[in-house]
Amino acid sequence: MLTEPRSGRLAAWGNALFAGLVSPDEAAERIVEGDALHRVALPDEEGAPVGLTLALGRLRSLGAVGLRVALPVPGHPLGLSGPPEFNARAVAAEEAVLVHGAALGLVPAVHEAGPEAADPGDVHTEVVWECLPVREAPPADVPSLAEAERELAEALREATEVLTRLDVAGSGPVADAALEAYRARLEAGRQLLAPGYPPRAVRVLELAQRVGALVTIAYGGGGAGREHGGALSASAIAARAEALRPVERTARRAQVAAYNAYAEELERRREGGRP
Repeated sequence: MLTEPRSGRLAAWGNALFAGLVSPDEAAERIVEGDALHRVALPDEEGAPVGLTLALGRLRSLGAVGLRVALPVPGHPLGLSGPPEFNARAVAAEEAVLVHGAALGLVPAVHEAGPEAADPGDVHTEVVWECLPVREAPPADVPSLAEAERELAEALREATEVLTRLDVAGSGPVADAALEAYRARLEAGRQLLAPGYPPRAVRVLELAQRVGALVTIAYGGGGAGREHGGALSASAIAARAEALRPVERTARRAQVAAYNAYAEELERRREGGRP
């Protein structure tokens, strides 16, 4: 979790656009970020997928009032509400955006081109968001911001204890470089979330990403658990994964709570009759 999920950028800046806090061009630029191009395959558009600015406008005309994030993995449909076809696509991608008010969901299909083992800046990445119908129902297993913040504080302690027990913390130059890169991004003023989000959501997301970064480093970046702490046996890798699974789950739940905070607040205002 050393990088921000594309679904998070789409939801955050799409919500800011719907609220009139940013221009369509700024929203599109923030969503694309380091990728080359994002397009959306809308259900009622014939032909090729359309650009982000047009797609977000069309979604709003279809009734969209807020965007929510889902970050599911096999066995944990976090943020999803069905139907099974959409859930399966979202789990395969490990992320999705639910368009509240339009009963639609977006799943990214990522296409990369470039030399093997190339630096990220040398890879040409295009994303097509596939649009599918979803159920308008409460999303699965999404905590409140307050719950997420409490859980994260404990998860950070657990992650530190696990890393120390498994001899991962400070285990080599790769781990040190990964943590330093993460800190540098934060210190460079990388904007977390978009205008309109409450400070608590920003705080929760920053902490969730920090916990996620620790988990990613413990897994060895690629998930095999071999880069940090030397070559591990299969049993040691399994033990590490088992120890870190609850921490990773908590970090994902907190990310979803943070990204969804703005849409949740808008819904509460509408239900309460406030503008």
